[in-house]
Amino acid sequence: MRPQFQSPQTQFTWHPRSMTNAIKVLITINVILYLFQIIAMAKLDMISIFGLSAHNIWPFIWQPFTYMFMHGGLWHIAINMFVLWMFGTELESIWGKTNFLKYYFVTGVGAGIIWLLFNISGSNSVLIGASGAVYGILMAYGLMFPNRTIHLYFLFPIKVKWFVLFVGVLAFVSSMNANSNISHLTHLSGMLIGYLYLRFNENWRTLSFGVRKKIIELKIMRKGKNANRSLKFQQDVDKIIDKANIRGWNSLSKEEQLILHKSSRKLFSQKQKD
Repeated sequence: MRPQFQSPQTQFTWHPRSMTNAIKVLITINVILYLFQIIAMAKLDMISIFGLSAHNIWPFIWQPFTYMFMHGGLWHIAINMFVLWMFGTELESIWGKTNFLKYYFVTGVGAGIIWLLFNISGSNSVLIGASGAVYGILMAYGLMFPNRTIHLYFLFPIKVKWFVLFVGVLAFVSSMNANSNISHLTHLSGMLIGYLYLRFNENWRTLSFGVRKKIIELKIMRKGKNANRSLKFQQDVDKIIDKANIRGWNSLSKEEQLILHKSSRKLFSQKQKD
């Protein structure tokens, strides 16, 4: 059988985030199974058993689920897990663990089934990798945060909506090449299923409302912190002015004098804007 990998073809800006529960579990399972693949390689062909193939889908009926946890090399699993963490963490923090896992497996299993339908005629190819679900996550991220900027190859800034459109078109065009060992059809299927799931799922409005609600809450918290900081600064300035009026300028410490200079510059800049 000829393994058909699913590998995201692009690197993304590194932006550290704490790892959420579902992401942590998915990455741990994938890494453990990949290490087991390497250890058991000489005695057990895990890819032929757990990878997705029209050749032996019966009796191995678990393959549409398990193929997502098989990978063809270190780079293959590293990129998939990096993108899963990079974009999936924020989605899980907003949706919650249950909704995130449901979406992950709907897009991953659905993409595998579509691939199987196109290869049901007796193809010897075997599908492995989590990219069907990963591309579904990219689609969800693009719908959630279309105007957010990421850096392609860590260098080139691009809005998420244009990036998702680009990888979608690339997956569509590349899926026409039947000789590639990368399943672009599965990438495209994961994105399409993700879009349809979010577009027509009854929970989508609730999920999108949750995003807007969280963004508004963060803005309110930021404004509240700025207001409190400004109020405290003004109170400190008032105390220093009172001290200067009573004891004179020379009674002020260097730090207090700097605070007054800072306050005067701030007031001057505000008058210029007005």
